[in-house]
Amino acid sequence: MRRGELYRVAHPSNDPKRHRVFVVVSRQVLVDSRFSTVICAPVYSSHDGLSTQVPVGPDEGLKHDSSIHCDELVSIAKSRLTQFVGVLSSGPLQKLGEALKAALELDE
Repeated sequence: MRRGELYRVAHPSNDPKRHRVFVVVSRQVLVDSRFSTVICAPVYSSHDGLSTQVPVGPDEGLKHDSSIHCDELVSIAKSRLTQFVGVLSSGPLQKLGEALKAALELDE
């Protein structure tokens, strides 16, 4: 498992959908650690053009154009991230970092 990978999660908590795609946003040292959870951001089919959203789509393994919503970070057990969907290339991965900074109001 690596930062920037997308996984389909069955029955995510507080989500009316049966499945939702999430992207791993935790730093790699946490992903590789003994901790059982990682921080993820959900992927939705809507895109409102916010600085906290990253457009993604078929290039990342999705069926249609979508966006990563960095304002809705969640902790997910690593054991639930089994259905690999795809991975962000360097461009979207850099935009993800910028969106996370905006969502958390972090300075450069």
